[in-house]
Amino acid sequence: MKLFETSKIHSLNKSTYLNLRWIAYLGQLTAILLVQFFFKFEFNYIICIIILLFGILTNIFLEFKIKQNQLDNRISTLYLSYDILQLGLLIYLTGGITNPFIFLIIVPAIFSAQYLSISSSISLVLLTIFVLVLLTFFYYDLPHPGELHFHAPSYYLYAIPISIIIGLIFLVYFGVKFGEESRIRKEAYDKMQQILAKENELLSLGGQAAAAAHSLGTPLSTILLTVREMKKEFGTNDKLKKDLDLLLSQSNRCSEILKKLSLNPIVEDEFIDSEITFYDYIHQIVKSYEAISKKKFIINSEKFTNPAKYYKSTEIVYGLRNFIGNANKFSNQKIEIFLKNSKKETEIVIKDDGPGFPKDLIDKHKLGEPYIRSNNKLHIKKYGLGLGTFIGKTLLEKNFARIKFENLKDSNGAKVIITWLNSDLNKI
Repeated sequence: MKLFETSKIHSLNKSTYLNLRWIAYLGQLTAILLVQFFFKFEFNYIICIIILLFGILTNIFLEFKIKQNQLDNRISTLYLSYDILQLGLLIYLTGGITNPFIFLIIVPAIFSAQYLSISSSISLVLLTIFVLVLLTFFYYDLPHPGELHFHAPSYYLYAIPISIIIGLIFLVYFGVKFGEESRIRKEAYDKMQQILAKENELLSLGGQAAAAAHSLGTPLSTILLTVREMKKEFGTNDKLKKDLDLLLSQSNRCSEILKKLSLNPIVEDEFIDSEITFYDYIHQIVKSYEAISKKKFIINSEKFTNPAKYYKSTEIVYGLRNFIGNANKFSNQKIEIFLKNSKKETEIVIKDDGPGFPKDLIDKHKLGEPYIRSNNKLHIKKYGLGLGTFIGKTLLEKNFARIKFENLKDSNGAKVIITWLNSDLNKI
């Protein structure tokens, strides 16, 4: 299922991760040298530098030996685990839980929450908590000047890891949620871009058809002229006359087709227009559905008095087509479309007599989100994952529309209200 395939796309960008590690190692080296040579605090700085050098070697190995541009979930988890242990060793030698930089140990786990799988994030959280617990009870003294020694009371000492663990769980939870939503939205947006690209390709094909008609006009005229001359010369030959008549009729037919293409590349659905009214938008979309649907479409434009024409937008066409298509899909017999406007707003209302929107989705305001499932088992297959609604809503909102979803109160059915400020329509 594509919904679950999306959640399996887990990786880290290699160059970004490398740069972050170089920054971290530079910071660690700076801190070690400052404490030892500037503040002149005594501690095991040589061992700290050796640990740091091992980390630098792992980064060099990552840069030159691992060829992947996107680090997969397994490699990323191993490296982030090493980062936790490496930083834990440095902090163990420099004060343990009382080290002011202790909070940095939660960074790898939070980083994983955004990009890696939930199992990897949980593993890194557990490893971080284990290291924090060890550093609470086992550590070398915090580097200090002379006889002055920092000693934290027990209640304060134990409060530090508890607060860090709470913060860790809180941040990782939100990182996992936002990371999952980000991946799902990215795939949905990618699909939307693919659909728009296909629509634009159809438009460009119309222009190419017109150009082809113009280019083929001359050779076709030559063919017609040749056939007519041959008919004059061999018209008395009954055997050739039938073939020449067929060739002439088919050439004339080609000529008529090319003539139509030259005048309008997509003459059948009148897709290419420079400027049209909103009534034209709806009329053309409904016309395309009437050709394939047995259901009744009713366009009510009694309260629509806006004669203004707007540049025809592929995004608006596809957005409206999605909602009208959904109404056609779920309706039992008819689809009603109301157009109305005031001095301030223009509104399109699409109603159907179907089962209405799933109650569990509309009550939680989930409609318009990608990859959502209704709990209604009777209609779960028909409702799908909400990708069409997401695309339609996104495309129309991108063009300044406001979308509202409702279920009809007096009867069964759904209602979609699409509203524009008249001032925003001029921006389209």
